[in-house]
Amino acid sequence: MNLIFFIKSATVDLENYTIKDIPGSSGRLDVISRCILAAILSNNNFEKKIEIWVFLDNYGTYTFNPESLDYANFPKNELMLTDYFVNFLQKLNSKEELNQNPLNSIKISKLSIIEAIKKYQQRNYCIVVLKEDGKDFFKLRNIIQEKDNVIFVIGSQEGKFINSKELQALNLPNLSIGTQSYLASSVIRLIKLHLKPL
Repeated sequence: MNLIFFIKSATVDLENYTIKDIPGSSGRLDVISRCILAAILSNNNFEKKIEIWVFLDNYGTYTFNPESLDYANFPKNELMLTDYFVNFLQKLNSKEELNQNPLNSIKISKLSIIEAIKKYQQRNYCIVVLKEDGKDFFKLRNIIQEKDNVIFVIGSQEGKFINSKELQALNLPNLSIGTQSYLASSVIRLIKLHLKPL
């Protein structure tokens, strides 16, 4: 099974970024970093067949695919990853400076999250929206495990995208991990835990 996570943020803003206050000065890029680490890191290596797409309204779309990353040099904690990601976003026009950044091989896409969903719909991917009032993920887990390619749309921390008419118009199935509210990174770990063994 190939597993892809889509996460979106409308709040990331690096104009006043400082490493001393990442949550307050980055528009919560730290949340995105936690999700990236949760998705692609395993115990002592990268996950296989798992990637995460990050859709930042103000900065574009970025794909973290372990196949194109160097595990030895990849920043493995939230603080370092966020700082390198900020550096990457700020130095996009300077290839020379980006060469020193361990994230220099992440892929840049021009697709919006809606465009990306439509693209993968055409490729017959199983695409699921994670939503608190969705159907029980655990009751449908066996059906999902039979799919070759699955995308989980996590949306954004402010929740507007998940409830948007634009997304609802695509008629994607909504699944819920449970009645308890989880951090996006915890949701990713739970999905990996219950799908990865097969």
